[in-house]
Amino acid sequence: MTRILILEPYFTGSHASWLRGYQKHSGHHIDALTMPGQFWQWRMLGGAVTLAREFMASDLRPDVILATDMLDLTTFLALTRTRTAGIPTAFYFHENQLTYPRGPRQKSKKEPGFINYASALAADAVFFNSPFHMEAFFDALPNFLKHYGDFNELDSIDVLRGKSSVLPLGVDMHRFDAFRIPKNDPPLIVWNHRWEPDKNPGAFFKALYRLHDDGLEFRVALLGENFRQQPEEFEAARDALGDRVVHYGYAADFPTYARLLWSAQVVVSCAHHDFFGASMAEGIYCGCYPILVNRLNYPNLIPPEFHNGTLYPRGGLYYALRDYLQKKPPTPPELSRHVAQFDWQTLAPQYDAAFAEMAL
Repeated sequence: MTRILILEPYFTGSHASWLRGYQKHSGHHIDALTMPGQFWQWRMLGGAVTLAREFMASDLRPDVILATDMLDLTTFLALTRTRTAGIPTAFYFHENQLTYPRGPRQKSKKEPGFINYASALAADAVFFNSPFHMEAFFDALPNFLKHYGDFNELDSIDVLRGKSSVLPLGVDMHRFDAFRIPKNDPPLIVWNHRWEPDKNPGAFFKALYRLHDDGLEFRVALLGENFRQQPEEFEAARDALGDRVVHYGYAADFPTYARLLWSAQVVVSCAHHDFFGASMAEGIYCGCYPILVNRLNYPNLIPPEFHNGTLYPRGGLYYALRDYLQKKPPTPPELSRHVAQFDWQTLAPQYDAAFAEMAL
């Protein structure tokens, strides 16, 4: 049994679900050093110092160290070199700061982007959560390095590619099984993203308003985390759509979330940014018909023979939803079976094998 230490300075949301899921389903012994998921820029800068201090004060003796993209791995290894010099390290990209949309209060992407780049260089193995994510990172890296005046180290890109691969995001799909309920009319459309601009809620509501004006029958559940005091577009939609809105806000518990997905007919994304699409995979697993913009990682969540009808071109959300509401096609069972490959029962052995090989 391999002893794995996971370093996660941003322990919340999908990062926390991923860590807990792997701990639960792994055949290895997994310890974790974590920090609360807040002040993300400070976590990237200072989290390594805190986690290094905690590691040096502990009696942990891992065979492999697995760090996520929110950690400055170079600083952590420098501060713990007397104990970690011979330990293989892996770096897992949930996101990357080269292509992640810049936040409204973020002055520059260069520093966090460089932390990602240098940390990946320092690791023995690098894993991305989707094929799309890996290609997006390597597409952006040459121009990122060329921003600097000299010694751009462009040859390091090939070094990074040589130790990079895809290890898909694990999702605990089977926990949804206990909450299956029938789907009823009128069709329920689910939004289950963060209430943030990068998920493009404006385009979603614009399409719903047109469907409402068309007189088409539908209901909507507005799920997902909200970090803003006044999510104005969501409040406006609740007022405009009235009793069509059957749920508003973050689900109080997992059973509530699971039952809403099972009862829904449609799960939607018009996101500008999504490195994997876990919430879409969850909806598809629960039998929702996916209506997803044809970019990002979404084509990888749908078998190629079903791309027509489920993936729409940019600007085509209204027409895709209208077509669904008028025809109400059944959701092919092959879609649910396809995303089941991302369940931890399937992926945990793949993770275990990858890290056991590193420990040899």
